[in-house]
Amino acid sequence: MRSSQHTAEQIVKILEQAERGEQSVGAVCREHGIAEATFYRWRRAYGGMSASEAQRLKELEKENARLKRLLAERMLEVDAMKELLAKKA
Repeated sequence: MRSSQHTAEQIVKILEQAERGEQSVGAVCREHGIAEATFYRWRRAYGGMSASEAQRLKELEKENARLKRLLAERMLEVDAMKELLAKKA
């Protein structure tokens, strides 16, 4: 998955800019070069968060992905060991 061009702080600022109502969502999206679908996806994920909370969420997601990868590797190792033991028996 491609990493975002925008940091969590930038995303929160973009959402706050649209929330203030100074510009329409379409205008904010054009200004920052993002699709409206991206804006609404960000709003669903980061809506109502502060910049520090959004940064913490990104860190937790990254850690969760790492742990899932480690678990998958261990499960493969266990499966290989079971297969090896079955062949020996």
